[in-house]
Amino acid sequence: MLPSLEVRQLHALVLLAEEMNFTRAANRLNVSQPALSKLVTELEDQYGLHLFNREKGRLIELTDAGQCFLRKFKLHPQAGSQMELSLSA
Repeated sequence: MLPSLEVRQLHALVLLAEEMNFTRAANRLNVSQPALSKLVTELEDQYGLHLFNREKGRLIELTDAGQCFLRKFKLHPQAGSQMELSLSA
C-alpha cells in the first residue's frame, strides 16, 4: 500500500505545476526553495514516480506521471488520504 498524501504536499505540487519554477512556487507557499525541493523529492521517492522533468536542478515540465497525478487530484480534490488508490489504478 502506498503512503497517503498530506494536504500540504498536494498544495505544493499544484502550485509548483502552476508556476513551473521552484523559487516562485516556494514564495507563494511561504517556504524556502530548498524546503520545497526536498518535499517534492521525498514525495517522488515515496511513490517511486518522477513528477517533474528537471535540468540542472531547474524545473522544465511535468512528466506524464505528474500530469496524471495532478489530473486525478484536480478531479477528486477531497481524495487526500485516498490518493494512493487512484495512483495504483
